[in-house]
Amino acid sequence: MEAAKTNSNPVETKLHFLDYWRIIRIRKTVILAVFLLVVLTTTAVTFILPESWSSTVRIAVEKDVSDINPIGFAQNNSAYDPFFIQTEFEKIRSRKVLYKVIENLKLNERWGGRYNNNIPLKTPETFDILQGKIDVRQTRNTSLIEIRVYSDAKEKEKPAQEAAEIANEIANVYRDTRLELKQEMSRKGIQVLREELQQNEEKVKAAEAEVDQLGKEYKVSNGSLEGATLEPQTVRSLEEQRIRVEAEFSGLAGLLNGLLKLREEKGNTELRKSILTAINDELLSKLMMDLSTTEANLAKLKETLGPENSDFKAMAAVQANLDTNINQRIEGMLAGLKLKVDAFRLHLDSLAGAVDHARTNDAFMTEQYRPYFKAKRRLDDLTKLRDAVHLRILQETVDAALPKTSIVEITDQAEPGRKPVSPSFKLNIALGIIVGLIVGISLAFFIEYLDTSVKTIDDVERALQAPVLGVIPQNVSSLILEGSESPHAEAYRVLRTNVLFSRKREDANSLTVVSGGAGEGKSTTIFNLAVVFAQNGQRALLVDSDLRRPSLHKLLNVSNSVGLTSYLLRQNTLEEVIQTTSIPTLDFLPSGKLPSSSLGILNSAQMKDFIKEAKRRYDFVFFDSPPIMGVSDASILASEVDLSLLVIQYRKYPQAMTIRAKQMVEKVGGALLGVVLNNINISQDSYYYYYSGYYYDYYAKREEEPPAKNNGEKKTPAGERAQLDLKQKY
Repeated sequence: MEAAKTNSNPVETKLHFLDYWRIIRIRKTVILAVFLLVVLTTTAVTFILPESWSSTVRIAVEKDVSDINPIGFAQNNSAYDPFFIQTEFEKIRSRKVLYKVIENLKLNERWGGRYNNNIPLKTPETFDILQGKIDVRQTRNTSLIEIRVYSDAKEKEKPAQEAAEIANEIANVYRDTRLELKQEMSRKGIQVLREELQQNEEKVKAAEAEVDQLGKEYKVSNGSLEGATLEPQTVRSLEEQRIRVEAEFSGLAGLLNGLLKLREEKGNTELRKSILTAINDELLSKLMMDLSTTEANLAKLKETLGPENSDFKAMAAVQANLDTNINQRIEGMLAGLKLKVDAFRLHLDSLAGAVDHARTNDAFMTEQYRPYFKAKRRLDDLTKLRDAVHLRILQETVDAALPKTSIVEITDQAEPGRKPVSPSFKLNIALGIIVGLIVGISLAFFIEYLDTSVKTIDDVERALQAPVLGVIPQNVSSLILEGSESPHAEAYRVLRTNVLFSRKREDANSLTVVSGGAGEGKSTTIFNLAVVFAQNGQRALLVDSDLRRPSLHKLLNVSNSVGLTSYLLRQNTLEEVIQTTSIPTLDFLPSGKLPSSSLGILNSAQMKDFIKEAKRRYDFVFFDSPPIMGVSDASILASEVDLSLLVIQYRKYPQAMTIRAKQMVEKVGGALLGVVLNNINISQDSYYYYYSGYYYDYYAKREEEPPAKNNGEKKTPAGERAQLDLKQKY
């Protein structure tokens, strides 16, 4: 249950750069094949494609403006408008322009011989061909437009000359089309304005007749609005006078009230001091100065002559007279100021009455002359509208007559090209190389993605949750033939060591190998594993228990006439069926012939007794088995022996089959010790080099060393050990 839980949540791993490099190395054949295919195809197509020539005309395009500013207008064409340029692109490629080009250059007839067996093309057909030969683009950071035309005519038809001719004609037709369109729009606009002006003239004449009739009816002089009535001007004039008189009246009344209040509160003395400040009077000013002089002289006479002196008395009489005159003058000034205030009041009342009367009269006259005023205003509006339309006609007429060569200016005429622009051999080959590498690598990774077989140790441990006990290289044969110092032997010695240390019980000495499918290397693995155990000095028995397709007897080159089935069917004894090998500690038991009536013989009591007896006689017993997915014998063996190894061939079967094989071993109660990865190409897949490649290189170097001198003794070559001496053990 714990294993199942672990499998349901696999640990996500991140790919390292070396993992990608490993995929590239493994799939290098696919990458190279696709790369060569793309490059060769690109090269062939490049040589097959016809040559194409091009020529470019460059034009400066502006909005619809004149060469000089029209009357009353200031042209502004400085704003950049990307939509305007894109619109002009489409206009250049439009039927209106290209149909005219086709007609001028007679392309229907010229291209009929090239594309339609000397039969003239129809204009829509020529248009489609011509559009495919035009490339319109904008010069970077400018408003210039480049019109590039391609030609694939044969050399005798001068393709470079044809491309330049078509490009220049497109630019000319586009320029003429825009100018004609602008002129046509101006003519139509002026015509509409003239019709509008004629209608306005008729309306003005009708309005003038109506105004004249109303003027005669209301006796308006000269038919003018100003002569119709003076009441509004009279009201404005009287109102201005009233406001001015009211202001003067308010000032005088305030001054009078202030002077009277000052005399009442502080007396004549303070009034004398202030009145000259408010009212400028020369006589009062002179009297005040004389009084001041007299008072000063009187004060001096009093000190020197005394009050009884005749001169003092005469001076006192002068002072009294001056004082009386001053009081009389002040009273006269106040009386005059009061009279002036009363006069202004009467004038103000008169003006207020006149304003009221004028307003009443103006309202009456306005109501009486209302039809005339309305007709006069309508006449004025119509006159202004007529004048505006007339002015616009004059402006548009002048504008239409102004030159507009700046709308489209051909800055660079198209010239015949010096060499063809396509196909570009260097560019196509370079692109072929790049695309070939990209497609090849992409296909390699896609195939790797679709390949769900076991590729790495991490795949096994992540999918099966079982340890990898051994990694077996490719092209491994019998270790008896290769010898104990074979570079492949070390991989099996590593497997033997891992098996010994992975056992949980010392008495677990019977072992079988299983696999999900056929051809994964079970027989070779169990055979060589038994050999390395025997070479280590342990007594081992190798049993070929693959009764349906036995193969171990072929590795040992012995007969399979009698064997395990003969013993289980009690046809022979154990001593009669067990055979010895060239390794003293290794014995072999063939499968024997399997009668059709004894297919389930491995699931018998005799088989269980045989396993117990073999375990008692040998240190280790090794059982070969058929594929576990299709035959029940492998499951039976896995349940009866102590240990099981799952052999997985590198990149052969999907991981689902491997997982199913492990589950079948566990369901029958077998003890799956671990996994053996078989048939690894060490030289191709550097991922596995660190597991067995070092030893492979180590032994390969030892074999390259020159043989040492043996003092005249003859040494048997390694190749002569192929002939094995096998015989029955008992």
